[in-house]
Amino acid sequence: MKLSHRLVLGALLIVSVLVVVAVALSGARLREQLRQITADQLAREARLVSRQWTPTVDADELADAAGAALRHRVTLVDATGRVMGDSEFDGAALAALENHNLRPEIEEARQLGMGSSERRSPSGEEELRVAIAGTDGRVARVSIGTAQLHTIVARARRDVLVSGLVALLIALALAALFSRQVSAPITELRDVAGAIAAGDLTRRPSLSAPGEVGELGVAVRRMADQLEGRMRALQAEDDLLGALVESLNEGVVAVDGQRRVIRINRSGRTLLSAQAPVPFSVDLLPRDRQLHDALAGALGGSVVEDVETQIGTRTLTLTARPLGVGGAVLALFDLTGLRRLQAVRRDFVANVSHELKTPLTAIRGYAETLAAELPDGSHHARFADTIRSNAERMQRLVDDLLDLSRIESGGWRPSPVEVNLTSAIAEALSPYREAAGTRRVSIEMHVDADATRVRADPMAVRQALVNLVDNAVRYTPDGGTITAFARAEPGGVVIGVSDTGSGISPEHLPRVFERFYRADPARARSAGGTGLGLAIVKHLVEAHGGSVSAASGPAGTTVSLLFPSGEAS
Repeated sequence: MKLSHRLVLGALLIVSVLVVVAVALSGARLREQLRQITADQLAREARLVSRQWTPTVDADELADAAGAALRHRVTLVDATGRVMGDSEFDGAALAALENHNLRPEIEEARQLGMGSSERRSPSGEEELRVAIAGTDGRVARVSIGTAQLHTIVARARRDVLVSGLVALLIALALAALFSRQVSAPITELRDVAGAIAAGDLTRRPSLSAPGEVGELGVAVRRMADQLEGRMRALQAEDDLLGALVESLNEGVVAVDGQRRVIRINRSGRTLLSAQAPVPFSVDLLPRDRQLHDALAGALGGSVVEDVETQIGTRTLTLTARPLGVGGAVLALFDLTGLRRLQAVRRDFVANVSHELKTPLTAIRGYAETLAAELPDGSHHARFADTIRSNAERMQRLVDDLLDLSRIESGGWRPSPVEVNLTSAIAEALSPYREAAGTRRVSIEMHVDADATRVRADPMAVRQALVNLVDNAVRYTPDGGTITAFARAEPGGVVIGVSDTGSGISPEHLPRVFERFYRADPARARSAGGTGLGLAIVKHLVEAHGGSVSAASGPAGTTVSLLFPSGEAS
């Protein structure tokens, strides 16, 4: 129903209720007032008749004369309640009237001096009776039919009703006019608000009305202007964001709380071979367990980072993060080219190392033969010894490269058994005690009682310890101390080596486990290191599911290897 119709119906209902209430109240009030006025008049008439009723006056004649003069029924009752005169009854009818002492108006008059009541007459007409007590217990009563009162009240009600109907018609006309004036601007505001909500931001209200409706129109206009400006800014930002996302080489996939892909850039479609138009279910993405586990974790509120997986012919790394409004965003980086280059590099290093191994062995052998046959101290002997030492260094480098390549390529996997750490550490320290003794370097060993055994590959443990001890011996100055230790920690056993060397600068510590990285290249070359020892150690420990760490300070360097309690994966 329209607003104008509701306003008109509301006004009609209000006026109708007011008319009905006015008619009801006016009728009741008028009837009461008329009864009171009539009762007062009858009381005066009854009092006049009572004064004229003396012992010498015939009561019935007085009643007939007074009734004729007043045009009302007049009744005279003596002290015993017998009707002595009545303007409507004579003779036998008068004598047949019942005793009136029990009539309410008579009783009230005897008690209070005046009484009144409404009841039917013997003729069946409703009457208003007023009685006045006189001398010697006599009572004069005057009665009047109430039909006249009802007629007056009905006429008054009819007049009020007619007036109310006229007022109702006038109010209806005024309400219709007012409703049009009120509903027209509100209807326009409704249409403009609906158009704005539907996306038409060009609509504006044209009304210029006084009061609250006009203020509402101004507010709607201002709101539409601000909304249009913000929508333009959001559209521009969305276009910019879309262009940036589409220009990324990484794949970006946005998923809502209902597990639907609501945005995916070109790279993401290429990497995941997704051709369905958005939005589409995540079930249409490749059936890769790690991909769906990452999405499930992010949708559950967790951050999943750097998960590597193989989807088709591509190697991808996944990062998934939850969105604050529900859902998740998945980032994909293609590692296929990088992994291919790494494989080529490993193959190249392995092939070259294999090819270099034979000539280096020959060079070393010939250099040792020449040095043995030449006189000590001669230039040729020094040249031959230099050739031998560099061949040995190159051979160590080739051996380390081959070991590293074998570990990285997956050609080696640990075979965990119970390893006695006391024996393994002692065996790793034994070859270096003589060289350390010539430089007054003390070598110590501390193995806690609860860390004497670890489940690991014995060759890996010994190779890792040898590399750590070799580094410590190379970089510990004369008179220093090298300590190999083993202790239990939550989650596994820590094996490590500490020295009292000059230490490593803090900026170099995060990179000491990278291949060929040297904190002091000149010193490392003079010490004869290959730059691969710590890289090999890292790969050996991580193959067991463990981790490596290095700490350094003015008092020296400590390298720690954590072997977990469980078996290698």
